Amino acid sequence: MNRPKHGGNLAWAAALAGCSPGAIVDFSASISPLGPPESVLAAIVAHLQDTRAYPDPDYSELRAMLAVAHHLPSDWILPGNGSAELLTWAARELSELEAAYLVTPAFGDYFRALLAFKAKVLKWPLGNGSLVIGNRAEFSQLPITNSQLPIPNSRSGLLLNNPHNPTGQLFSRETILPLLEQFALVVVDEAFMDFVLPHQQQSLIPLVQEYPNLVILRSLTKFYSLPGLRLGYAIAHPNRLLKWQQWRDPWPVNVLAAAAAIAALQDKAFEQLSWDWLSAARPRLFQGLAELPGLCPFPGAANFLLVKSEQSSVLIQEKLLKQSRILIRDCLSFPELGDRFFRVAVRSQADNQCLIEGLAQILH
Repeated sequence: MNRPKHGGNLAWAAALAGCSPGAIVDFSASISPLGPPESVLAAIVAHLQDTRAYPDPDYSELRAMLAVAHHLPSDWILPGNGSAELLTWAARELSELEAAYLVTPAFGDYFRALLAFKAKVLKWPLGNGSLVIGNRAEFSQLPITNSQLPIPNSRSGLLLNNPHNPTGQLFSRETILPLLEQFALVVVDEAFMDFVLPHQQQSLIPLVQEYPNLVILRSLTKFYSLPGLRLGYAIAHPNRLLKWQQWRDPWPVNVLAAAAAIAALQDKAFEQLSWDWLSAARPRLFQGLAELPGLCPFPGAANFLLVKSEQSSVLIQEKLLKQSRILIRDCLSFPELGDRFFRVAVRSQADNQCLIEGLAQILH
């Protein structure tokens, strides 16, 4: 079985650990450990009979709920079969431009989507144009000054995510805003923005109606622990979203996923529970990792931490699986990072402690 390019491949991990997939504690996929919410599970059960009919092709109820949540007209929102599906259509548009700039290190699926449409992909490294491994300050800067812009005022596009994956850095709204004047199309993947406390969020959604060249991608699967349902949405100018609808297959979101999303968006208690959990669990995990020999975790705003290691991350990953049945995410799919970095999700306090203890046994 080939080494996975994404996190969450429990079949691969179980084969290596010699156990069942259910025995693996998964730190490789950045999914909340708190869900799915009971309200969401109840909604799925309540709508089982709806599977006898096709979904509403316009997803009117779901779009209306998202519109209320983001204070936008519903035609500015398009649900999709996970944000990955919507990334595909954003990549198709980016491929029609002279070049697509990609802030790196970057999620591997961005390359997949862009290259599928033969886009001219140009890497744009974090940190004043060059990534200096090990220097935390380098991870906190976007190359945005006029002198750093590769082709100012060109027919080029830009794809980045905020908070950034894999570093976890949160870029301010003011930092990204100048890019909207420099690129013909800017796609911002905000898949992890829900994990940021409301008063700290830097989403560009409030500005989307001012910039027809702005596309925002959001996920509903990570925060609400629903990766198996595949559900995300795009926010962009209605004309752009109408074009995407002509490109894709009909009924991309099934009726159970739509019902789950509507219930999730109304569950404010779960939202607060998630923010309270992460605010307490992330700094404890960071501190535990920082105290281990040979590890250097990077502070981040999302529900995961990037860690630099003096030892091979692949070897650490394999030892953790075999000794503790714990799966971490290696960073081999990020060429700028390679075998001396790994990424871990923030999980429950008990799971986080098991990770620390498992790593301690290996590193000592």
